[in-house]
Amino acid sequence: MPDVSAWRIPLPRTPAAVPIARALVRTALTDVPVVHADSDTAELLTAELVANAVEHTAGDAPIELVVELRASGCQVEVHDGDPRPPGVLGAIAAQGPPGTRLDDLMPDPWQEHGRGLLLIRALSSACGHRPTADGKAVWFTLAARPA
Repeated sequence: MPDVSAWRIPLPRTPAAVPIARALVRTALTDVPVVHADSDTAELLTAELVANAVEHTAGDAPIELVVELRASGCQVEVHDGDPRPPGVLGAIAAQGPPGTRLDDLMPDPWQEHGRGLLLIRALSSACGHRPTADGKAVWFTLAARPA
Protein backbone atom coordinates (compact mmCIF):
# COMPACT_ATOMS: atom_id res chain seq x y z
CA MET A 1 0.00 0.00 0.00
CA PRO A 2 1.28 3.53 -0.68
CA ASP A 3 2.02 5.73 2.33
CA VAL A 4 -1.34 7.48 1.95
CA SER A 5 -4.55 6.63 0.14
CA ALA A 6 -6.75 9.70 -0.10
CA TRP A 7 -10.17 10.65 -1.38
CA ARG A 8 -11.66 14.15 -1.86
CA ILE A 9 -15.39 14.04 -2.38
CA PRO A 10 -17.74 17.01 -2.77
CA LEU A 11 -21.02 16.56 -0.92
CA PRO A 12 -24.23 18.53 -1.15
CA ARG A 13 -24.83 20.89 1.75
CA THR A 14 -28.01 19.05 2.69
CA PRO A 15 -28.86 16.47 5.37
CA ALA A 16 -28.46 13.76 2.68
CA ALA A 17 -24.70 14.35 2.91
CA VAL A 18 -24.52 12.66 6.33
CA PRO A 19 -25.40 9.07 5.30
CA ILE A 20 -23.41 9.49 2.08
CA ALA A 21 -20.30 10.49 4.07
CA ARG A 22 -20.77 7.60 6.52
CA ALA A 23 -21.00 5.13 3.64
CA LEU A 24 -17.92 6.59 1.94
CA VAL A 25 -15.82 6.28 5.11
CA ARG A 26 -17.08 2.74 5.77
CA THR A 27 -16.25 1.75 2.18
CA ALA A 28 -12.79 3.34 2.32
CA LEU A 29 -11.90 1.54 5.55
CA THR A 30 -13.22 -1.75 4.18
CA ASP A 31 -11.45 -1.44 0.82
CA VAL A 32 -8.05 -0.70 2.37
CA PRO A 33 -7.76 -3.52 4.91
CA VAL A 34 -4.21 -2.59 5.92
CA VAL A 35 -5.66 0.33 7.87
CA HIS A 36 -7.09 -1.06 11.08
CA ALA A 37 -8.99 2.00 12.28
CA ASP A 38 -12.30 1.57 14.06
CA SER A 39 -14.84 1.90 11.26
CA ASP A 40 -17.81 2.45 13.59
CA THR A 41 -16.07 5.34 15.36
CA ALA A 42 -14.87 6.80 12.06
CA GLU A 43 -18.43 6.73 10.69
CA LEU A 44 -19.89 8.32 13.82
CA LEU A 45 -17.34 11.13 13.96
CA THR A 46 -17.62 11.75 10.22
CA ALA A 47 -21.38 12.06 10.58
CA GLU A 48 -20.89 14.65 13.33
CA LEU A 49 -18.48 16.72 11.23
CA VAL A 50 -20.70 16.64 8.15
CA ALA A 51 -23.88 17.39 10.12
CA ASN A 52 -22.17 20.41 11.71
CA ALA A 53 -21.01 21.70 8.32
CA VAL A 54 -24.51 21.31 6.88
CA GLU A 55 -26.20 22.96 9.86
CA HIS A 56 -23.80 25.80 10.59
CA THR A 57 -22.67 27.08 7.18
CA ALA A 58 -24.70 29.38 4.97
CA GLY A 59 -25.21 29.25 1.23
CA ASP A 60 -25.53 26.44 -1.26
CA ALA A 61 -21.85 25.73 -1.82
CA PRO A 62 -21.02 22.05 -1.41
CA ILE A 63 -18.91 20.80 1.44
CA GLU A 64 -15.97 18.50 0.86
CA LEU A 65 -15.09 15.26 2.58
CA VAL A 66 -11.40 14.34 2.63
CA VAL A 67 -10.43 10.86 3.83
CA GLU A 68 -6.78 9.88 4.21
CA LEU A 69 -5.84 6.31 5.09
CA ARG A 70 -2.36 5.51 6.34
CA ALA A 71 -0.83 2.49 7.98
CA SER A 72 -0.89 4.55 11.20
CA GLY A 73 -4.67 5.12 10.99
CA CYS A 74 -7.04 7.51 9.25
CA GLN A 75 -7.73 11.21 9.10
CA VAL A 76 -11.06 12.67 8.06
CA GLU A 77 -11.57 16.33 7.20
CA VAL A 78 -14.70 18.24 6.29
CA HIS A 79 -14.17 21.49 4.40
CA ASP A 80 -16.81 24.22 4.36
CA GLY A 81 -17.02 27.83 3.29
CA ASP A 82 -17.35 29.36 6.77
CA PRO A 83 -14.04 30.69 8.14
CA ARG A 84 -15.29 30.85 11.76
CA PRO A 85 -13.84 28.27 14.18
CA PRO A 86 -16.14 25.39 15.06
CA GLY A 87 -17.64 26.29 18.45
CA VAL A 88 -16.56 24.18 21.40
CA LEU A 89 -13.82 22.36 19.47
CA GLY A 90 -12.11 25.67 18.78
CA ALA A 91 -12.61 26.92 22.32
CA ILE A 92 -11.25 23.76 23.93
CA ALA A 93 -8.34 23.58 21.51
CA ALA A 94 -7.48 27.17 22.37
CA GLN A 95 -8.12 26.56 26.10
CA GLY A 96 -10.75 29.32 25.88
CA PRO A 97 -10.15 32.96 26.75
CA PRO A 98 -8.21 33.70 29.96
CA GLY A 99 -10.26 32.72 32.98
CA THR A 100 -12.48 30.29 31.03
CA ARG A 101 -13.28 27.10 32.88
CA LEU A 102 -13.93 23.86 30.99
CA ASP A 103 -17.44 23.83 32.54
CA ASP A 104 -18.14 27.13 30.76
CA LEU A 105 -17.49 25.41 27.42
CA MET A 106 -19.78 22.42 28.02
CA PRO A 107 -23.22 22.37 26.38
CA ASP A 108 -26.36 22.66 28.48
CA PRO A 109 -27.28 19.06 29.40
CA TRP A 110 -30.94 19.79 28.65
CA GLN A 111 -30.31 20.90 25.06
CA GLU A 112 -30.56 18.51 22.11
CA HIS A 113 -27.51 19.94 20.33
CA GLY A 114 -23.95 20.83 21.24
CA ARG A 115 -22.32 17.50 22.05
CA GLY A 116 -21.02 16.44 18.64
CA LEU A 117 -17.72 18.28 18.83
CA LEU A 118 -17.16 17.05 22.39
CA LEU A 119 -17.77 13.51 21.14
CA ILE A 120 -15.18 14.05 18.41
CA ARG A 121 -12.70 15.32 20.99
CA ALA A 122 -13.35 12.36 23.30
CA LEU A 123 -13.25 9.53 20.75
CA SER A 124 -10.54 10.64 18.32
CA SER A 125 -6.78 10.39 18.68
CA ALA A 126 -6.54 14.07 17.74
CA CYS A 127 -8.83 16.71 16.29
CA GLY A 128 -8.81 20.33 15.32
CA HIS A 129 -9.51 22.87 12.64
CA ARG A 130 -7.51 25.03 10.28
CA PRO A 131 -8.28 27.84 7.88
CA THR A 132 -8.40 27.09 4.17
CA ALA A 133 -8.47 29.39 1.16
CA ASP A 134 -12.27 29.02 1.00
CA GLY A 135 -13.22 28.72 4.70
CA LYS A 136 -12.05 26.04 7.11
CA ALA A 137 -11.34 22.35 7.51
CA VAL A 138 -12.40 20.51 10.66
CA TRP A 139 -10.66 17.19 11.16
CA PHE A 140 -10.07 14.20 13.39
CA THR A 141 -7.64 11.30 13.34
CA LEU A 142 -8.06 7.75 14.57
CA ALA A 143 -4.96 5.74 15.33
CA ALA A 144 -4.70 2.28 13.85
CA ARG A 145 -5.52 -0.48 16.27
CA PRO A 146 -3.77 -3.84 16.27
CA ALA A 147 -4.89 -6.17 13.48
